[in-house]
Amino acid sequence: MSKIHPTSIVERGAELADDVEVGPFCHVGSKVVIGSGTKLLSHVSVQNCTSIGEGNLIFPNAVLGGIPQDLKYKGEDAELVIGDNNQIREHVTMHIGTANDRGLTRVGDHNLIMVGTHVGHDCMIGDHVVIANAVQMAGHVRVEDNAAIGGAAAIHHFVNIGKYAYVGGMSRIVADVPPFMLIEGNPARVRKVNSILLKRHGLEDTDIEPLKIACRMLFLRNDENGGVGRTQEHVKVLEERYAGHQWIEALLTAVRASMNGIHGRAREAQRRDNPFKNPVK
Repeated sequence: MSKIHPTSIVERGAELADDVEVGPFCHVGSKVVIGSGTKLLSHVSVQNCTSIGEGNLIFPNAVLGGIPQDLKYKGEDAELVIGDNNQIREHVTMHIGTANDRGLTRVGDHNLIMVGTHVGHDCMIGDHVVIANAVQMAGHVRVEDNAAIGGAAAIHHFVNIGKYAYVGGMSRIVADVPPFMLIEGNPARVRKVNSILLKRHGLEDTDIEPLKIACRMLFLRNDENGGVGRTQEHVKVLEERYAGHQWIEALLTAVRASMNGIHGRAREAQRRDNPFKNPVK
């Protein structure tokens, strides 16, 4: 039987695995599902259609499953789904999705989400992601596997942060972050390949060196032949030079998608509403 502190409220209809622990002064709504081994330490609020997997540790004053901070939200059915073995630290907020996307906010497995982070509606976070304190993620942001985001970074809606990327602290991110790259500053831009993390995950110098060449061609040039990279010409050269190189192909796929998007955001082109229409009437 679940261990529920007497000062907490678990509404009728909530589904808790037998070994879930709910500490003092928590509130769990009627549509919530919590998997085996998950612990709510204290003062945690879990609302609306929220599903939390196994082995999660949720720290005080986290609010999970709140309604979106979006004027277009009209009470439609939507949910928040959290995977397994995540650490969700103090004062983290995560909101359910909206009809302007798939009606789903999803957090994967084995993530560390630190104090005061906001995960907006319709965000998608992969696995083994580290998000430092006070990161603010607008709606529809996607963070791919093994990415890391430094403290107090602000992420524009519909931005995609690629796998193995690193976003420096206090950066303002308004366009997609390419996979394998380190980006920082204000305005933020690519500085180099995130080679330290790549080596930690088993990549050899022979894998990383082509990425360094691609980084220089795409993001670090500043001349009459293309400015700060991302030109079709450079992409074509890299495609021909490194045909079959899986890491270069992954990078170029992301770069092409961003170029075909809106304001450097691939997912912006997929949004269901008119991006230039003011929702306030």
